Amino acid sequence: MPKFTHLHVHSHYSLLDGLSRIKPLVKTAKERGFDALALTDSGVLYGAIEFYKTCLENEIKPIIGMEAYIGSKNTDKKYYSLILLAENYAGYKNLIKLCSYGHTNGFNGERPLIDKETLKKYSQNIIALSGDIAGEVPTLLKQGKRLEAEAAACEYGNIFGADNFYLELQDHQAIPGQMEVNAKMIDLAKAADIPLVVTRDVHYLASEDAEAQDILLCIRDGVRV
Repeated sequence: MPKFTHLHVHSHYSLLDGLSRIKPLVKTAKERGFDALALTDSGVLYGAIEFYKTCLENEIKPIIGMEAYIGSKNTDKKYYSLILLAENYAGYKNLIKLCSYGHTNGFNGERPLIDKETLKKYSQNIIALSGDIAGEVPTLLKQGKRLEAEAAACEYGNIFGADNFYLELQDHQAIPGQMEVNAKMIDLAKAADIPLVVTRDVHYLASEDAEAQDILLCIRDGVRV
């Protein structure tokens, strides 16, 4: 059976969005038999060094990444999530540049945004995944905009390279539209010859943490609990 590697993972450095601390996260991955693990916190690289060192201590291959937010603070258009993973040290340095740009030049009061021109400028040695259902490609598919979704997917493929952009599938049946989007994503992958990858969008370690995660999301969204 092929080994599975978590490539979309949030820690407590995803402020008001993730629960897992780095050491328990890596320890749990080790206990469950994983030999590699990614960290993709929301718009930041705060946990990268701690994660890297902790993974090496536990003989797990660290994959440094982040969940980027693609858009421009100068427009009213929606921003989209996109997972970025460093392929090597050169890719890690480009991640740092993109993260810094988002916070110093692209912050819109809510998210550190990265426009596509800047994304392309620092895209070398980075592997990109299309993101959760809030990503540009899945959002367009959910809206029934098949041609626009294919155009967006091909644009990302051109930015990162044909072998460095993947369409992301997630098995979260409780999220409205997720399973329908998955089916459309598979068809799009075949039509556009873009590879697929399966992720879980990890925000906590165990199912009993789900209630705490729901409370956290309510706090983030300003909802009383």
